[in-house]
Amino acid sequence: MPGATSLGAWLRAPVPNSPFQARMQAFWLGWRRLRGNPPALAGAVMLLLLIAIALFAPLIATHDIYAQDLSSRLQPPSAAHWLGTDDLGRDIYSRLVFGARITLYIAFLAALIAAPLGLVIGATAGYLGGWTDTVLMRLVDIFLSFPSLILALAFVAALGPGIENAIIAISLAAWPPIARLARAETLTVRKSDYIAAVRLQGASRMRIIVHHVMPMCIPSVVVRITLNMAAIILTAAGLGFLGLGAQPPSPEWGAMLSTGRQFVMTSWWIAAIPGTAILLTSLAFNLFGDGLRDVLDPRHG
Repeated sequence: MPGATSLGAWLRAPVPNSPFQARMQAFWLGWRRLRGNPPALAGAVMLLLLIAIALFAPLIATHDIYAQDLSSRLQPPSAAHWLGTDDLGRDIYSRLVFGARITLYIAFLAALIAAPLGLVIGATAGYLGGWTDTVLMRLVDIFLSFPSLILALAFVAALGPGIENAIIAISLAAWPPIARLARAETLTVRKSDYIAAVRLQGASRMRIIVHHVMPMCIPSVVVRITLNMAAIILTAAGLGFLGLGAQPPSPEWGAMLSTGRQFVMTSWWIAAIPGTAILLTSLAFNLFGDGLRDVLDPRHG
């Protein structure tokens, strides 16, 4: 700990005295870079706000998201219904708030599946090379030859509609770019001196890949999956729009957008509000991902 010195001097020390101090200095420098990037900071604030909304949805929602009131259907925004009502008289604001939970659930779970899968395949292909690299990268090329939404549609059609199957389909469509990035990172580090030293010590290929190669790829993978979150959200919304994702009466934003399309000329808020939520969430992830790249990539900043 800094002891008698100030916290600022402790964080700015030219030579850290402990691994903990080194980690805190890295965190502090990353925060300074992020704070110096207003768009990235705005994206981080928007994401924190969205997470808070999802966590406290039962507290901030004003109506039952499933309660139907046909006498109040298609009402414009008002004091009683802040964002209006849909065709069944359900409160759009409350459904939008609970829909944030579904959107983040799909996005984060798909990322948690796609990122490790792509990292393992890419690092293995890049380090082993030879026929292993050829087979795995040709598999990646096959997946990348299809647009992510079309590929997700194909998997959902095979698995069946539903939020769990949608997550699996989105994950299977999102891992190939991660694998290609991990392979490129692996090719740059596999000939490094420290890898050669570990190999001379008798470490197995599996140990080198897991403990020495993959950790070097993680920062780039984290940045890439953060930037890909916008595509994941749009794919999830597209599946919901087509009725292949979260099923009614679930307040998923894509499904809400699909419901509102038939009223877009008369009751614009039904489609415009969930569409705006999708836009802002995707924008927030893109802005934050750009800032995270500057923080985690030592070649920036």
